[in-house]
Amino acid sequence: MRYLSTAWSFFQSLRFSGKLGLLITLFWVVMAILGSKIAPYPVNDIGSGPLFSGFSARFWLGTDYLGRDILTRILYGSRYTLGLALTAAVLASVVGTLLALLAAVSGRWLEEILGRVNDALLVLPGKVLSLMIVAVFGSSLPMLIVTAVFTYWPGAYRIAFALASQLRNMDYVRVSQLRGESRAYIALFEILPNMIHPMLADFGLRFIYIVLLLSGLSFLGLGVQPPQADWGTLVRENMQGLFNGSPAVLMPALAIASLTIGVNLFIDSLQSLRPTTLALAKEEV
Repeated sequence: MRYLSTAWSFFQSLRFSGKLGLLITLFWVVMAILGSKIAPYPVNDIGSGPLFSGFSARFWLGTDYLGRDILTRILYGSRYTLGLALTAAVLASVVGTLLALLAAVSGRWLEEILGRVNDALLVLPGKVLSLMIVAVFGSSLPMLIVTAVFTYWPGAYRIAFALASQLRNMDYVRVSQLRGESRAYIALFEILPNMIHPMLADFGLRFIYIVLLLSGLSFLGLGVQPPQADWGTLVRENMQGLFNGSPAVLMPALAIASLTIGVNLFIDSLQSLRPTTLALAKEEV
């Protein structure tokens, strides 16, 4: 009950836009977890209905170019869209944050090396870099995750290092150094806790970017491959129905838009709630 009360208090503290964004995000998370169990038809039930049918009592969101139920395809595709993006976003944020902490507490030479590598990667356009990686190494599910991580960890590093480089000069960090604490202890137990809130906000933005990146790759035929399908794949394979206004094209695109808008609204609402890094540091002192 205590956790439910805390969750409800947090929900009540959000602006209306934040509440709406959180509900949309949670809806798609639940669909990704339970979608395969509540889907009305088998995911590859070819010919179960007419091609590119509209909304109906039997097929709520219409059918695709093979007569398959679009609602079922979207529910199954949510596992790949959210699962791949969430995994890649977590890894990109963790890699960027850990490298930033390493640079902040290590010698000047390591900070310079990591900084120059990060700057070089940031110069390259993210989508061009991801296209190059996929073209060379293929588009298996693990490689798509690696591609997204490699594309977006430099951005996480830049934010994390900007925070860590300020916090390492705080008095409580210097006290830990005088006590003889190790660099790992200072990084993980003194600096990192005061970076959590801004890095969580950055994680949410990175998740949105990766959703759009993977959906774009799938739309180009370089992402999730048949018989598996994410939402970008559903849009691509039903493009011929666009001229007829088929829901087979519109509904997956609407799913992508609703997820990104929902996460963005939630993150924007969090910005007004989270304490600043300086305030956190003062509390620690």
